[in-house]
Amino acid sequence: MFHSKVFVTLKKSILDPQGKAVEQGIHSLGFEAVANVRIGKYIEMDIDTEIKADAERMTKEISEKLLANLVMESFSCSTEPVIE
Repeated sequence: MFHSKVFVTLKKSILDPQGKAVEQGIHSLGFEAVANVRIGKYIEMDIDTEIKADAERMTKEISEKLLANLVMESFSCSTEPVIE
């Protein structure tokens, strides 16, 4: 069994109004050094297979077809064995 983590973020060319609102909130708390806040999604899943390449392929395919809108978003993923 493998555990995959997927990070989905807006592409740099896409405006992020939620990130801008959070950045303004951070500034209102007095943290003026913070800049370029971007908001994304984080997804975890377990994949029941014995072959890491299969788990990686499934994670990538799921991300491309369901988790990320590839027109506006990018994703990165990692897959590691589950240690019980």
